[in-house]
Amino acid sequence: MKNLYIMGSAGSGKTAMAVGLALKFKQEGLKVAYFKPVSQGYEDATLMKELLNMSAPLEVISPTTASPFYLSRGNRSAEILATIKNAYEEVSRGVDIVIIDSAIFPHIMGTLGLDAPSLALELKAQALYLINIKNDYSLDQSIFFNQYIQNKGVPLLGNIFTHVPRPIQAKIEGVYKPLLDEMGFRTLGIIPRVRELSNPSVAQVYELLGGELLTGEANLDLLVEDIMVGAMTIESALGHMRRANNKMFITGGDRADMALAALETSTSCIILTGGLYPDVKVISRAVEKGVPVILVHFDTYHAIERLSELSGRITASHKESIQKALENVERYCDWQSIISSLA
Repeated sequence: MKNLYIMGSAGSGKTAMAVGLALKFKQEGLKVAYFKPVSQGYEDATLMKELLNMSAPLEVISPTTASPFYLSRGNRSAEILATIKNAYEEVSRGVDIVIIDSAIFPHIMGTLGLDAPSLALELKAQALYLINIKNDYSLDQSIFFNQYIQNKGVPLLGNIFTHVPRPIQAKIEGVYKPLLDEMGFRTLGIIPRVRELSNPSVAQVYELLGGELLTGEANLDLLVEDIMVGAMTIESALGHMRRANNKMFITGGDRADMALAALETSTSCIILTGGLYPDVKVISRAVEKGVPVILVHFDTYHAIERLSELSGRITASHKESIQKALENVERYCDWQSIISSLA
């Protein structure tokens, strides 16, 4: 039995890669299980449990949660590691390959020595690193993690570039890939941006930003197709609001006028920044409309900066997205090398 640990930053498409590889491995006659040792919820575990027909309960498939304030619980590293290992033993029983999915960022829980590379070492897994390239700094970050993974003693299969916009594909092939080659790091795929996999859910926004969910717990599966910042006058904003469908609307918690106006248009969620609780009218109207409202304790600029990491997330009901994830692996990834390296 072999373990493949998929790592990458938020927005790199780890779930889509897990789906595509799991389905491809199954087509090749392998028994596959999924494991997410550190998460912020059961969304990915729910998807993979159904997709792979796993019998293990969700709390075993995804045994540990880590909010942005997880250290408030103190140093429980030994207890958490024991929980993860026990859950892994149950998930891995009777299968050929376990696909292990890292937390939203690979460094999460590094203070406790439970970051993704450290867990890969504990679980005797080989690593696959996903690169969501935006600029040269993205490659710097990827090389940093490649080197860290290797220095930890974890076998590194290689890298896959994901969600690649067409304008920078030539630079990846002509500049970034040769640089990785020179440093001894393989490129196992270059996957273009696919619309079906690019729209995030409100749940993913909440997972990335953290904060406090004030309304809309039942509608976190809504998709976000556009992002709008309410940093203008209400008169100027109205026209833009009406044109933006299924949007995420970001504004200060003290801008009740903006939030109320957004709620009268096509809005998937509202992000209130600055840690300012909104007027009760905003909450009341959001409850009526079924729109999630998330309060965060940093400013609008930092919210937008964090949201730059967003990409789409697959759910079990999105059959087209599941098929696209498989097609991406088949067409753009060297999946044969991944299987042979795990053999």
